[in-house]
Amino acid sequence: MSHTLKPLKDQVIVITGASSGIGLATAIAAAEQGAKVALIARSQETLNEIVMSIEGEGGQALALPLDVADQTSVLNAADVIVARFGRIDTWVNNAGVAIYGRIEDIADADNRRLFETNFWGLVYGCLAALPYLKQSGGALINVGSEVSDAVVPLQGMYSTSKHAVKGFTDALRVETELVEEAPVSITLIQPTAVNTPYPEHARNYMDREPKLPSPQIDPHRVAEAILEAATDGGRDIKVGAMSKMNTLMANLMPQLADRMSAMQAKRQQKDEPPRNPEGTLFEAGHSGRIYGTPPSK
Repeated sequence: MSHTLKPLKDQVIVITGASSGIGLATAIAAAEQGAKVALIARSQETLNEIVMSIEGEGGQALALPLDVADQTSVLNAADVIVARFGRIDTWVNNAGVAIYGRIEDIADADNRRLFETNFWGLVYGCLAALPYLKQSGGALINVGSEVSDAVVPLQGMYSTSKHAVKGFTDALRVETELVEEAPVSITLIQPTAVNTPYPEHARNYMDREPKLPSPQIDPHRVAEAILEAATDGGRDIKVGAMSKMNTLMANLMPQLADRMSAMQAKRQQKDEPPRNPEGTLFEAGHSGRIYGTPPSK
């Protein structure tokens, strides 16, 4: 990346999936550092509350309730943001949904819905953002996962979608940064398991409440990595030691990585029946929480 990105306090930052987890942590951190933030998610009331809270602290924020799988809504949102704040400096594609269950058991409609959000929603965000980012010399940040390289069983289609995100992001980076030589930095963020409401928001086919395997990192660490990419760029950023290790293993010792991955199957269930097996696949979550379980002291 040859051009210089602006300091956060001078940026207009757009974040999808901003109503909980990593997206919410990033939005609050960005606003605290003086950025103007535009928040995209399906949960209108939750977004409104977050905006009120940011504005109460003296920040500037805009709520855009929409589904990222609807391309027209995403394109319109970009125009609304520019009408309000004058430009877009960083766009963070973070919205994502999950499904727990064996690949053979999952309904086609559920798999397609996951791809609509995790893959096409991200593609639409990139396509909406790029014309404006080229004008401002900005940053495009896509939230992938350690399973953009590795995989995890019982979240097979999620892993697949994150591989697709990596392939798309890499191709877009080459076209934009190297072929076109546009002044845009394109970064893939690859966190390990993060303590967010992700498992409870997942569509669940198992007979137990889902969880993420430990160790889990604090969502604020991922928010920090995202905001660092917004000012310093970077190609791909792995967040958490396990992400570095699992990615390396998948690339260098794939058979061993497969065996280690298989060991995670039993570590993704709590010892209790499912609470809300439908999850937020088709419905907004409204949790408005950064953490899944309370952070351990």
